[in-house]
Amino acid sequence: MLTSQRLQFEDYTVQDINFLEKLLENPNMVKYIGKGHVRNKDEINQFLDWILGQYKVNEHYGLKLLVDRETGEKIGHAGIVPQIIEGEEVLEIGYWIDETHWYKGYATEAAEALKDFGMNHLKLHKMISLIQAENTASEKVALKIGMKKDRQIELNGKNVNVYKI
Repeated sequence: MLTSQRLQFEDYTVQDINFLEKLLENPNMVKYIGKGHVRNKDEINQFLDWILGQYKVNEHYGLKLLVDRETGEKIGHAGIVPQIIEGEEVLEIGYWIDETHWYKGYATEAAEALKDFGMNHLKLHKMISLIQAENTASEKVALKIGMKKDRQIELNGKNVNVYKI
């Protein structure tokens, strides 16, 4: 199981649906995710099915719950997520921290752990992060872990910066 100083990465289960709802029903949380809109119950269930399906492709891929190692509290999710960008399959370091835990360094800690795991354990030579152009907080995280802006693309009708390492 992947851990960092303060975080433990755990697989989602169907019992985690309430936490996922909390994330996906919060407009501040989804502002820079996908099309930027909150999800309804059906969309949340489909999203959970997608997360669980990623584990079947590769147990190391997909969004994992971020759990505070000291308190056991769920504080967000992050993972190495397969994406198709401009016809190429790439692996994205993705991270979402619950709004109540913003500005505490959790996103950087999670992203750094995923980068190290991907490069050292999975022997990946390239990973990206897809960050909507207005999402300066996530851009700072990407830069802190050594990523560089590669290009800007349009994704789901949004301008998205592709950061690469």
